Amino acid sequence: MQSIYEQVLRSGTSISANVHESEFAQSPSDFASKLHIALKEANETMNWLNLLHDTEYLSDKEFESMSNDCNEVIALLVSSIKTTKKNNQLNH
Repeated sequence: MQSIYEQVLRSGTSISANVHESEFAQSPSDFASKLHIALKEANETMNWLNLLHDTEYLSDKEFESMSNDCNEVIALLVSSIKTTKKNNQLNH
C-alpha cells in the first residue's frame, strides 16, 4: 500500500506544481495547458483516493474530507480552464 500513498503524494503535489508553473505561462494557450495538466493530476489523485477507500485504507470520514477537497480543486481548475478558453477563444 506504500506505493499507492506515494502515488497520491506524486499526483497531489503535481497539481500544485502545474498551477504555480501556469503563473508564468508564455501565452493564454500555455496557461490553459498547464491548468489542464493539473486537472489530469487531480483526477488521478481522486482515483487513488477511491482505491484507498475501496480497500479500506481510508475511513469514510478521511475519504470524504480528502475527496471533497480534491473535487473542489477539480471544479476550480475546470472553471479556470473554461474561463481562459472563453476569454481567449482557445480550442483545446
